[in-house]
Amino acid sequence: MQKMIKNLVVKEFFIMKIGNESKKEEIKFIYQNINMSTYKLRRVANQIRGQSFEEAVLILEFLPYRACYPLLKLISNAVEKVSDSMGLRKADLIVSKVIVNAGSFKKRLQPRARGRSYPIEKPTSHLTIMLKEKYVYKKEEEENGTKD
Repeated sequence: MQKMIKNLVVKEFFIMKIGNESKKEEIKFIYQNINMSTYKLRRVANQIRGQSFEEAVLILEFLPYRACYPLLKLISNAVEKVSDSMGLRKADLIVSKVIVNAGSFKKRLQPRARGRSYPIEKPTSHLTIMLKEKYVYKKEEEENGTKD
């Protein structure tokens, strides 16, 4: 499983400013062309949406799905980059959004009897993660009235 994600490259990393306040920032990371179905990735992504960094890592380490590995690598890579570049602590970060989109299909051919071939489409996925600071996330929940 570790060989699958040996060379993780985050395609994009940028900060989205929401409104005029500099405190309300979301950090967005995109990982494209993961060799996995979107249904399999979404099943795991729904488990970590809205969790803190430590909780998300704990959940991903103990779930028995193959889709946990790309998510775990992307989250840990994202948090390392954010803590290095922006000076934020790992404990203060929350996974605010996890978006899984369908990518292109890799087209392969399966040999069949009498020299024929059968087309196989292998799906790929794009994974987008947005991180926020904890106190900003709590303020937005109180304003919207969506606190659990």
